[in-house]
Amino acid sequence: MITFPNAKINIGLNIVEKRADGYHNIETLFYPIPIKDALEFVPAAKTDKTSFHQSGIKIDGDMESNLIIKALRLLEKDFSIPSVDVYLEKAIPFGAGLGGGSSDAAFMLKMLNEYFNFHLSNSDLEYYASTLGADCPFFINNEPIFATGIGNIFEPVELSLKGFHLVLVKPDIHVSTPLAYSLVTPKQATYPIKEWIKRPITEWKDRIVNDFEISVFSKYPEIENIKNVLYGNGALYASMSGSGSSVFGIFKGEISMPDIFCDYYTFQGPFE
Repeated sequence: MITFPNAKINIGLNIVEKRADGYHNIETLFYPIPIKDALEFVPAAKTDKTSFHQSGIKIDGDMESNLIIKALRLLEKDFSIPSVDVYLEKAIPFGAGLGGGSSDAAFMLKMLNEYFNFHLSNSDLEYYASTLGADCPFFINNEPIFATGIGNIFEPVELSLKGFHLVLVKPDIHVSTPLAYSLVTPKQATYPIKEWIKRPITEWKDRIVNDFEISVFSKYPEIENIKNVLYGNGALYASMSGSGSSVFGIFKGEISMPDIFCDYYTFQGPFE
């Protein structure tokens, strides 16, 4: 069985307060985008042993540390699952704020549920996914959602970007998430995302903001430059995604990629 886990972007990200447990409460909007991995499993060639095979962007670490296998092991605690051979073609870049690992895990849960007829509801799958990562449950329904808490409390939102064009750029920069949080002072948003998302995209600039940008841009001006270039080439809206180093732009149509992006990971395509 094969599936194609997709990435997400954060449209706005407000860090509203630090919690007693050391985490932060946030407000953000998760939106699925058409950058996709390919994930497949088949009955194991060696029926007594599950295996994991990976191609594309290289993943460090052993098999058991991968979220896909963690998702499998999680369901194995409650269900009988025969050994499988798992294959992943990795295309979603790491450290980009795109949720690629979380998406792979969530899609694995969904695929196992369907293939083995476990009859788990989406709410059940979201519960399992929540133990794997804060944004993992989003990929169960995989629809635009307004998220609060640590990114795990969901509220439906009416937003469609169909007809618009996505340009995403990721330089070879790793942004440390703990460091990014440590440099932000939590505060209530001046322009609430949930209200401003109802307005035309042309009004989002400087209103729907990512609170990580100030500290990340000061440390990595190259990332800020990408955002400025996207706006300079006609983006209706541009922003960092999450705390990662990727920057996306929303355009009316296709653009010619500036030469400055030739050494970066880039994606261009319509929203689905």
